[in-house]
Amino acid sequence: MIEILHKISQKYASKWLIMLLDLLVVLFTFFIAYLIRFNFSIDFDIKLLLNQLPFVALAAFISFLSVGSHKGVVRFTGYKDIINIIIGVNILATILIISTFLSRKLNFDDVFNISGSIIYIHLLLNILFLTGFKLFIKSLYNNLMQDFKTTKRVLIFGAGNAGMITYDAINNDSKNGYEVIGFIDDNEQKVGKKINLLKVYSLDKINKKFVTNNDVEEVIISVQNIESSRLLQITGQLFALGLKVKIVPPVQHWIDGDLSLGQIKEVNIEDLLGRQQISIKNSALIDEYDNQIIFITGAAGSIGSELARKVSEYRYKKLILIDSAESSLYNIEQEFNRNGKVNFDAIVGDIRDHNRMEQLFDLYKPKIVFHAAAYKHVPLMENNPYEAVSVNVIGTKNIASLSVKYNVNKFVFISTDKAVNPTNVMGATKRVAELYVNCLQGQRQTKFITTRFGNVLGSNGSVIPLFKKQIENGGPLTVTHKDITRYFMTIPEACQLVLEAATMGNGGEIFVFDMGKTVKIFDLAVNMIILSGLRYPEDIDIKITGLRPGEKIYEELLADGENTKPTYHEKIMIAKTKQLDINDIELKIERLCSANIKMQNLEIVSLMKEIIPEYVSNNSKYEVLDS
Repeated sequence: MIEILHKISQKYASKWLIMLLDLLVVLFTFFIAYLIRFNFSIDFDIKLLLNQLPFVALAAFISFLSVGSHKGVVRFTGYKDIINIIIGVNILATILIISTFLSRKLNFDDVFNISGSIIYIHLLLNILFLTGFKLFIKSLYNNLMQDFKTTKRVLIFGAGNAGMITYDAINNDSKNGYEVIGFIDDNEQKVGKKINLLKVYSLDKINKKFVTNNDVEEVIISVQNIESSRLLQITGQLFALGLKVKIVPPVQHWIDGDLSLGQIKEVNIEDLLGRQQISIKNSALIDEYDNQIIFITGAAGSIGSELARKVSEYRYKKLILIDSAESSLYNIEQEFNRNGKVNFDAIVGDIRDHNRMEQLFDLYKPKIVFHAAAYKHVPLMENNPYEAVSVNVIGTKNIASLSVKYNVNKFVFISTDKAVNPTNVMGATKRVAELYVNCLQGQRQTKFITTRFGNVLGSNGSVIPLFKKQIENGGPLTVTHKDITRYFMTIPEACQLVLEAATMGNGGEIFVFDMGKTVKIFDLAVNMIILSGLRYPEDIDIKITGLRPGEKIYEELLADGENTKPTYHEKIMIAKTKQLDINDIELKIERLCSANIKMQNLEIVSLMKEIIPEYVSNNSKYEVLDS
């Protein structure tokens, strides 16, 4: 039986069958209109009625054909289909009125002369019967399909417009597997009332007893522009009841302004960060990357790979993905192959190897370079400054210098907020790289552009994957300091900023991003525990481990002596940097790059501190150099 229903569900009735059924309904209602007009007695000329039926059928056929109401899929009948039916039956009534007028005026056959009262009764009956018939078939189909599949009983949080749209989206999807049993709302005026025969409850009424008695499994939050603090409060209360929680995306993310069931997603940590995600739409990006040969270093990393995905949407000439991480690069290569991406090469190569990099520049002749390759783990680099310098400084120096030599149009360097007033080796090497890139600006045609942003959610160096693993292992979650804060953004946002900067930049700029408020890592840990359906501290505790070497309590986006000037996008600014003594900085960077593996860590860090006077170590063994 299930297989039969499944086969039926895959087929749709012919539009001409729908037309035939509509015409039969119209003829039936025409007969009923006569009965109503004559007070349900047969006091009318039946022969005349029978003669008029073909004309009414023809007029209805023309009317429905003109609006295309027969083309709709009955099981998906919606508001627009009903409007179409109403327009169609009004055209039918208009045709009958005109034929009656002409018949009386020109003495046509009585076949075309229909009583005005019958026409109006017929019009109202058509609206009622045609819409009722289609909605009945839709409801019957949905109920039949519902009876043969597992359903989840859900509540919708939000009894406003968004909640109604969500309710319609669920009901219009015959394969949804959901049964809406009610609404939840904060508005006391709505609580206790019914919408679509479903009761509206207050959140405090949703308790263990209610969930058990009503067999509720999920709650869908459908409130536009909900505050993250309120969202956290709601989800925390619902998770505590063992319910799954999903959320309807902002209306600007709906496809063509319509919500589909597939767009409703589970609540995630991004929803609780307390900041609006930045959306950048710039048609100039299409022209910027059109027919260009593009290099991306660090293409297997979290930022580099997402950058590659975004660039692959444009009409580039050739995309070169470079990384030394073989397995990760293989994964992105396979992903591109699966998705039908063309004109790209995945190249295993180390940016520290100048000869290898020059070979690639000479072979491909790139015009745009995105330099994302870097070491970024603060504690590891604190103990390995030689490696940090070799990749973050020497590697950047190689790629930047080759960009000048091979007449690259734009070089986009991906930096970090840790480069601002650095307190650790990783941040210091990124600041040195920033300075070197700035020194090259203006030498030849290459435009050097730098972007700075904070932590990205889900990146390899983010706390999010760490917290997830710790939760899976039963805890505790480890936070270095209870007051430590960080800026956060999503990986797609970060990469969109990089692409925008490449288009916007004229060379020499450091672009910084208005990232909103900083987020307390401790609060982030608590939120992730709640999102996992657990309780803090009953189920999973949080352990304060102390600041790691070189770690700041808070991050900055601007260095001492820097301020910003605006761009055409309110969330993107340009850092106004201090004047550089290029010759002095280049000389010092050359000395740093000449450091050999036999040099002590203190010597290497000392050379960096000469280049960056604001580099003051924190909670680190290199603090002795600051005294």
